[in-house]
Amino acid sequence: MKKIYPLLLFISLNYSCSDTHAKKFIQAVSVNTYNFVTSYDPNQSIAERIAVPAGFKRVDAVKGSFADWLRHLPLKPGRPQVHLYNGKLKADQDVHYAVVNIDVGSTDLQQCADAVMRMRAEYLYSVKDYGHLHFNFTNGTSVGFKKWSEGYRTVVKGNKVSWVKSAAPGDNYAIFKSYCNMIFNYAGTSSLSKELKPVADLKDMQIGDVFIAGGFPGHAVLVVDVCENTTTGEKLFMIQQSYMPAQEIHILKNYTNAGLSPWYSVDFSGDLETPQWTFKRNQLMRF
Repeated sequence: MKKIYPLLLFISLNYSCSDTHAKKFIQAVSVNTYNFVTSYDPNQSIAERIAVPAGFKRVDAVKGSFADWLRHLPLKPGRPQVHLYNGKLKADQDVHYAVVNIDVGSTDLQQCADAVMRMRAEYLYSVKDYGHLHFNFTNGTSVGFKKWSEGYRTVVKGNKVSWVKSAAPGDNYAIFKSYCNMIFNYAGTSSLSKELKPVADLKDMQIGDVFIAGGFPGHAVLVVDVCENTTTGEKLFMIQQSYMPAQEIHILKNYTNAGLSPWYSVDFSGDLETPQWTFKRNQLMRF
């Protein structure tokens, strides 16, 4: 388990990026910008690789939105094994349906909540929406990429966080990655669960929502696609995760309904059973 630094004062800070606000940034960039791959092959995306069941169609997603970006995430060809940050293989190779084509880093940082924040951060960075690119440390301090790009760096002493201008201004991808690694050091499921807003009704689920159990440890999985039955209106969803220790992000199988896998129905009864964690129905949340 990654080190949790001694930031003990919890303060909740919720934020959201409205559809209207998001559309403003969508106009500024090309659709499906994935800075973590050298070349993007749409044929290897979730949308192209993973079909919907008979009678279902993918729900609409605004071009260039976070939902559209997640749905078109690049996958590694075939069904490769999941590797840990140190190059070793994940112990359980039977939980994943596919592997997302994104780096995991060389340290034990990008675990479950970190993988969710990485996706959100990568999208906001790709559309240059630095105003919304911020996350909370465990003590509730909001730390944004905009200030990081201005050359400021965080200094943590006990439960206190301060900013010091100690680097040259810049917003290139290497600087963005250094910001992400800093966030992964000081944030986790506990802090992220306090930032997100509860989704009252599972039937209102959207791409980009998060099932999250905040704690030490906790867990989080990200909804990366949603489809709907054209006759009954039933919704299905697909989820991805990282885990402990830090490992490649992967699309999860559905153990409870192999015939539907990797899709899950929002009409599940009781708790949501995923291969490595059980979530309560009220643990669905939204940025």
